[in-house]
Amino acid sequence: MGSSKITYTSGSESVILRWITAISVAVPVVVALLLFMPSKVDVGADWVYFLPHLNAVINTAATFALLSGVVFIKRGNIGLHKAAMTVAFVLGAIFLVSYVVYHAAAESTSFGGEGWIRPVYYFLLITHIVLAAVALFPILLAYYYGYADKLEKHRKIVKFAFPIWLYVTVTGVVVYLMISPYYVH
Repeated sequence: MGSSKITYTSGSESVILRWITAISVAVPVVVALLLFMPSKVDVGADWVYFLPHLNAVINTAATFALLSGVVFIKRGNIGLHKAAMTVAFVLGAIFLVSYVVYHAAAESTSFGGEGWIRPVYYFLLITHIVLAAVALFPILLAYYYGYADKLEKHRKIVKFAFPIWLYVTVTGVVVYLMISPYYVH
């Protein structure tokens, strides 16, 4: 990895920040629309029912990438930190595409647990969904600031982005494990 540094003018940075904002708003809106579509998209096969299992694996890998990124930066290994965070970022993008395809094509599964586990599940699910919806903005900002070598801004936003992102990846797996016994496929 070379050490070439890209410089951004205030004009190009404002364009990038507008794109980050637009993406951060558009993605949750599109996901919400797909989740609440009156009819599902016919993908022509049952392969789509494998996607929740794949998503759990992706979220698990993203969790390890995030934690590795923290270890690497604390040890001063910026190159491995950037690599780990890029892996987490790419895994997040792959997850998002897979999640959208699944929820556009498959009916939602209802949680069948009863007793004390039911409110625990719904607490985790609701906090996961809310934080996932707001996580994209600070994640994109943190990634951009790190990539652009704006380290002071990167450090400030990471204080918010990292714990939210980590919570979303971990609770995504926990929610999957809790609901997976109720999948029909």
